Amino acid sequence: MIDIKNITKSFGSLQVLKGIDLHIDKGEVISIVGPSGAGKTTLLQIIGTLDRPDTGVVCVDNTDVTSLSSKRLSDFRNNHLGFVFQFHQLLPEFTAIENIMIPAYIAGKSQKVARLRAEELLKFMGLSDRSTHKPHELSGGEKQRVAVARALVNSPAVILADEPSGSLDTKNKEELHQLFFDLRDQFGQTFVIVTHDESLAAITDRTIHLRDGLIETSEICLNSETTIPLE
Repeated sequence: MIDIKNITKSFGSLQVLKGIDLHIDKGEVISIVGPSGAGKTTLLQIIGTLDRPDTGVVCVDNTDVTSLSSKRLSDFRNNHLGFVFQFHQLLPEFTAIENIMIPAYIAGKSQKVARLRAEELLKFMGLSDRSTHKPHELSGGEKQRVAVARALVNSPAVILADEPSGSLDTKNKEELHQLFFDLRDQFGQTFVIVTHDESLAAITDRTIHLRDGLIETSEICLNSETTIPLE
């Protein structure tokens, strides 16, 4: 699903990523953790084609994204990748269902197709009765579920999430975490999640620990209490 080979990235004289090799399987839910400045968000942005590495290769869904032109990269991003951010980034002037439909419009889908897909996702999220509400009329948890639905509207190969539950209270946080696994079980969805939330990292299939621009350890998470370091 995702193959990353020898990725490096510098900003001026600061080398943020120093040679990252990583493979992620389809349907895997992985967390990327580490101290501030470890390179977590930079790695996520490179996987998500929002930034280009200085060296190395990134293959997503059998496509070498590092070789694509800017136009083809933009098309690939909209059709194959979904993004969830800490503060949902919903457009305030649009309703929940309209926010979800926007990426489908960008992909050239008809209003009928976009609306049917958005309605399906709202139902799955338990938000059918909130479809005509604007973001200011939704709770924090509802807004983040709408953001997840928006990320899913084009049936992407991968969902990339940057601190997705960082702004939520405990109850909504737990519900959002469970939603990721429900989506994996229902749709075979792959998730790559940057997080500081230890409770989320503990339940993902695998935890990637970054430090100083390198993968320090990779652990298979058996449950919330047990991990096996991979040599």
